[in-house]
Parts: sequence; C-alpha cells; structure tokens
Amino acid sequence: MDSSRTEIAATAARMVVEEGLEYGPAKRRAVKQLGLSTRTALPDNAEVEDAVREYIELFCADTQPAELQALRRLALVWMERMAGFRPHLAGAVWHGTATRLSDIHIQLFCDDPKSAEIALIDHNVAYEPRTVTGFQGESVEALSLSVPSRELRASIGIHLMVYDHDDLRGALKADAKGRTPRGDLCAVQNLVREDPP
Repeated sequence: MDSSRTEIAATAARMVVEEGLEYGPAKRRAVKQLGLSTRTALPDNAEVEDAVREYIELFCADTQPAELQALRRLALVWMERMAGFRPHLAGAVWHGTATRLSDIHIQLFCDDPKSAEIALIDHNVAYEPRTVTGFQGESVEALSLSVPSRELRASIGIHLMVYDHDDLRGALKADAKGRTPRGDLCAVQNLVREDPP
C-alpha cells in the first residue's frame, strides 16, 4: 500500500473509532482533511479495518472490549426478538472492531420482505424505513431503530436490513480474508459466552 493510502486509512480509522463514521464517509473526509486530490486512490475497506484494529489496540485497549461485548449483548437481544426472520449479525460488532459509537447491523432473511416490518409495527417499535446498499451492491430496505443501552448509557442505532430468504446462501460465503462475513444467532450467543464482561 502506498503512503497516501496508508495515511488515508489511518486518518479514516481515527474517525471511525472516535466519531462513529462508516468507512466510506471516513475515507472521503480523510482525503479532504489531508489536503489530497479527490482523485487520490482510496484504501479498500479491508485496509481501513486493519487500521481501525491498530488504532483500537493503541488507544482504546482498556475500554473497547467491554463496549464491544455490550453491543454484542444488545445485538443478541434483538436477534432473539427477530429470530423468526433468520437474523445474522454483520459489520463491526460481528468482526470485533466496534466501539460505543458503532451501530449494530443485523441482516434478516425473510420469506416475505414485509413481515419483519409488520412484526415491528405489531410490537409498537418505532423505526425509520430507509433504502441502503446491500452486501452484493443491491438496494435493500433497512429498518432503523434507536435503542437505549443501559450498559453503555447511550442510545445505539440498530439497522435491520431486510433480504429475501434466497439471499442467505450467498451471504455465508467467506470474505476476502477467509472469515465468515456474518454470524447467525447461535454464533453470536457463542461470542457472548466466550467473552464474559
């Protein structure tokens, strides 16, 4: 990786950890902050994730593990509530790079895409429907909630991305690093059990 990409990744990583930015906006802001051309080659998300891990190790090693576990426990609560929709945890909370500023991303694989939304309505859960980019670059519906976390003493964003049941097969393919890109309810329960508070 060339020096400008390394610098962008490091700057973006700081913004991800300290401000809770997503990778894309953090990379664009890093380019601007560093005074680089908008045509500068950006690091890929794997490079930014590596920089985030380094940043956490250097500056947040005393707080991040407990924050991550609190987020995983909160994710587990919502995965259990949405168990009928084959929930899978993804993103920073799954991969272990989340901090108290991170949102929780849960992917639902539904026989009927509207059924998850109806379940939230039936339980009087306030949510905001949005359209986001899915894991294969397609547009998917996201049901976004803000949920209080007693452990973190903060409101946490939870995004329930609604996919068709058939998308589940492609969702379980390993990522570029050979890792499982998302985990089902059982996998998240195991993570929470393995790392007690």
